[in-house]
Amino acid sequence: MVLRREPTARQLRLGAELRRLREAAGLTAIEAAALLGANRVQITQIESGLSGVSEQRVRRLASHYACTDDQFIDALVAMATDRTRGWWEEYRGLLPTSFLDLSELEHHAAFLRDVAILFVPGRLQTADYARAVFSSRLPELTGDEIEVRVRHRLARQEHAIPHEVVIHEAALRMRVSDRATSKAQLSRLLQFSEADHITLRVVPFDLDYFAGASGAMTYAGGPLAKLDTVVRDAPYGSVLIDSEAQLNTYRTSFRRVETASLDVDRSRDFICKLVEEL
Repeated sequence: MVLRREPTARQLRLGAELRRLREAAGLTAIEAAALLGANRVQITQIESGLSGVSEQRVRRLASHYACTDDQFIDALVAMATDRTRGWWEEYRGLLPTSFLDLSELEHHAAFLRDVAILFVPGRLQTADYARAVFSSRLPELTGDEIEVRVRHRLARQEHAIPHEVVIHEAALRMRVSDRATSKAQLSRLLQFSEADHITLRVVPFDLDYFAGASGAMTYAGGPLAKLDTVVRDAPYGSVLIDSEAQLNTYRTSFRRVETASLDVDRSRDFICKLVEEL
């Protein structure tokens, strides 16, 4: 079997979940390989996402690992047998892999939750706002590189998915470019707030009981809670978080930030006032 040179985040996640099941069962890679009539290298390749795995093997491994969660097993099978070549594949070779992994994650997500502190979430950005954000990156990008990123960011918006967004006033007031760009971005947020699949809330500077100023994140819901993923921005790309303990922390964090925010109507009124100020 030909090994993958660059597994996607989804393929890596499948391998990680199979490894977690094996470790929970107290089996070594050698012992797991013997159960399949394979060798340790093959198990390692599957668990590292370098090699695919059939539905039959996923179910056999789950059985040997004493996993009785049928829904979880079915979800793993769906990941193993997925042959989707999504719209983001046209950007392969043009964008860093983290951009494609995020698109794939969003495509398969049951819902999204965003907490934005300094910038408007990517899925809600206008072209000019996104262009300004990418133009500020270091190392500097060429004009062509910026435009490819802007096109990809706008393409993500075409996939409607239940999306809860909490934006801090800092992000709403941040001038990533000029006054016209900021006003257009705020107006676009008002349009998004009317969409059936988007719930938009604001955290003003003067609102009490908000201690989540460093808690920016994107939370992507999986087919099951244990397959959820958190995306955090890092200096050199996105970091995907999927351990159960960390997921629970971010779930709690989102609930607290959401509780501290204005309701939907007051949030819309707040943004309207910012537009008027510009």
